[in-house]
Amino acid sequence: MSTPWQGAVDMALVPDPVSDDAAAELDRGIGLLREVAAGDRPPTLRLYRPSPTVAFGQRDARLPGFGEAATAATRHGFAPLVRRAGGRAAAYHRGCLVVDHIEPAPDAVAGTRTRFAAFGDFFAGVLADVGVDARVGEVPGEYCPGEFSVHGRVDGVPAVKLVGTAQRVVAGAWLFSSVIVVDDAASLRAVLADTYSALGLAWRPSTAGAAEDLVPGVTVDDVEHALLAAYAGIVSLDPRPTHAHPSDTRLRSDPVLDPPAPDTRAASGRS
Repeated sequence: MSTPWQGAVDMALVPDPVSDDAAAELDRGIGLLREVAAGDRPPTLRLYRPSPTVAFGQRDARLPGFGEAATAATRHGFAPLVRRAGGRAAAYHRGCLVVDHIEPAPDAVAGTRTRFAAFGDFFAGVLADVGVDARVGEVPGEYCPGEFSVHGRVDGVPAVKLVGTAQRVVAGAWLFSSVIVVDDAASLRAVLADTYSALGLAWRPSTAGAAEDLVPGVTVDDVEHALLAAYAGIVSLDPRPTHAHPSDTRLRSDPVLDPPAPDTRAASGRS
């Protein structure tokens, strides 16, 4: 069996509980990446519903309006953070599902573009499974623009960005992080409008949407179940004991599931 991203077929599933510490949520992904790189953890799939956060890119933090943008995020109830991977500012909250896919690799930089394309197609398929007409590609004027964004279409026309993706690599492992926006796009549009204005960045607020805008009634639970079913179709599990953390569960073929390596470089930014 092979995966679309040419990676592991045996993964540990880590469904993180809800937290109010946005910085810790972001840092945990990097911590898991380093554990995988060091051989202390198997390939890992982490899922969580994030605290309200505006994750600024490194370039954003160097702009004159960054302080004002951070203040605007706080005013909207979103924690302003600067992430180590990714492009421009992205916002997310508990109406989103964050997916951190982490694998060991002797050359983690190799295959970066292949992973962007493969995961884009994968997440478009997951959204299609809950009824969204989803495709891969940048919506003109979208926030945190990227070639491999996943968008939803209306009458066959790209309309709203639904999934943003980013990668980070260290010596010995890679992390592919994705944010799926499922509901409450209005609060994301509001905070992004003020933060992008402060940063002096042009964009079209109408491109910030959610799956629920296109398929009324769809929930984060629906998307999570579809995601796990899609993973179960391509990832199998060795039944032998592994050295996964005892608090982690294991991803099996059954789709019914309830929930020190030095940094080298950040791969191409969030899309």
